Amino acid sequence: MDITNYMMTVEDVAVELGVSHGHAYKLIRQLNQELSEAGYITIAGKIPRTYWQTKFFGYNQQTKLV
Repeated sequence: MDITNYMMTVEDVAVELGVSHGHAYKLIRQLNQELSEAGYITIAGKIPRTYWQTKFFGYNQQTKLV
C-alpha cells in the first residue's frame, strides 16, 4: 500500500479492514454513492483516502514515514 497515493484501491481497503475483495468493493460502492449524491465525481473501484479516513476513523490524519 502506497500511503502517499491520493486514492485507495480495493486491495488497500481489503488489507486495511482484513476483508475479502468482494466486501471491499461493496464498501467502496457505498462510499462512492455517498460522494456522488453530494455532487462529487467518483471513480469505480477507488475512494479518496481523506474521505475513507473521515468515514472510518472520524478524522483526516497525515501519516509521515520516518
